Amino acid sequence: MTSPEETLETAEVSPTAVLSGVSACIVVMKTRANFVAASKARYQTAASLTVQMRDRRDGDNAVRVGFTCSKKVGNAVARNRAKRRLREIARLDLPTLAKAGHDYVLIGKKDVTENRDFEALRADFAKALGKLV
Repeated sequence: MTSPEETLETAEVSPTAVLSGVSACIVVMKTRANFVAASKARYQTAASLTVQMRDRRDGDNAVRVGFTCSKKVGNAVARNRAKRRLREIARLDLPTLAKAGHDYVLIGKKDVTENRDFEALRADFAKALGKLV
């Protein structure tokens, strides 16, 4: 039987453990005021989504992200599916691509965000974010 100290020394770090530690600094925006402020900032459209980016300039280094889909995207099921896909993209890509102290809003597009291939959706997000940064 090994001691707990030996287990900690020999344990390998899984990629998900590293991601969960990094994504802990990402905060989800929920108030309307934050979304309105982000809507007045810079934005970039892609084939399947729109990304808005705002520098908060408040000294807080946390990255905040919000997700929205209008009723034009579809019924509640379609909007929620599109937002789930946007949340997964943010979880995977924002820890490495985002700037500290910025707000990001990901906006789904009608008939595209829900049905587009996931890797193409990720590529659209990276391209739009690259143009903003």
